[in-house]
Amino acid sequence: MGSGIAHVCALAGFDVVLTDVSDERIASGLAVIGGNLGRQMASGRISESDRRDAMSRISGASGFAAFQDVDFVLESVTENEKVKRDIYARLCPELKPETIVATNTSSLSITRLAAATDRPDRFIGLHFMNPVPVMELVEVIRGIATGDGTFETAKSFVTEIGKTFTVAEDFPAFIVNRILMPMLNEAIYTLYEGVGTVEAIDTAMRLGANHPMGPLQLADFIGLDTCLSVMQVLYEGLADSKYRPCPLLVKYVEAGWLGRKTGRGFYDYRHEVPVPTR
Repeated sequence: MGSGIAHVCALAGFDVVLTDVSDERIASGLAVIGGNLGRQMASGRISESDRRDAMSRISGASGFAAFQDVDFVLESVTENEKVKRDIYARLCPELKPETIVATNTSSLSITRLAAATDRPDRFIGLHFMNPVPVMELVEVIRGIATGDGTFETAKSFVTEIGKTFTVAEDFPAFIVNRILMPMLNEAIYTLYEGVGTVEAIDTAMRLGANHPMGPLQLADFIGLDTCLSVMQVLYEGLADSKYRPCPLLVKYVEAGWLGRKTGRGFYDYRHEVPVPTR
């Protein structure tokens, strides 16, 4: 998602510095952005000059020292609180005191993450939807210490990059995932209990509820590890048994069958046409 966020920011006219865990990952991210901009150009959504200008605004950097002069940092790493905290510990000493830090977390407490930084008043949640260049929504989430100036700047930023924001309170999983993930989890329970097959469940929701993608196909697209992480945040944060992650979801994650990104999830993607695994 980080490459998608960099893509839309550069296309909107912002200069972007992109970093990752290795130079190889940075190069891969830049290649993904170039490919996606190329597809937008081929479809007529942007011009060749738009594509060229956007790519010229993005630079890769090894480490956070290159962030010393930036005004706004957006972290978009794995949905793991310890990993995020470790990044803030290394990132914040490199930043100007007035720099705003935002997190693209899909479920974690903004207040708790902000407390791990040296600037809780200049920390905010911006939850982008995936894939970022296509999806229109960004959830804006204030922590308890987020300042009014940070909140207004974040909303303006979302508007400037061509997205629509909705304001969510700092409760587990916010709005979209508070509603979406339990639905996906229930679809997995429906499979686990033998009510329907993978194909039957996805067909039922595509044709019966007019969903563009079946829930199990969508879970694979999101990543089953991410789905499990969000359900665990909901279950632990709200202490309600209705959010208990389905044991079958846990089993798939333990097997390393995380969906599209690993080649297998509720579908096997190693074939020309994806095949249900149950």
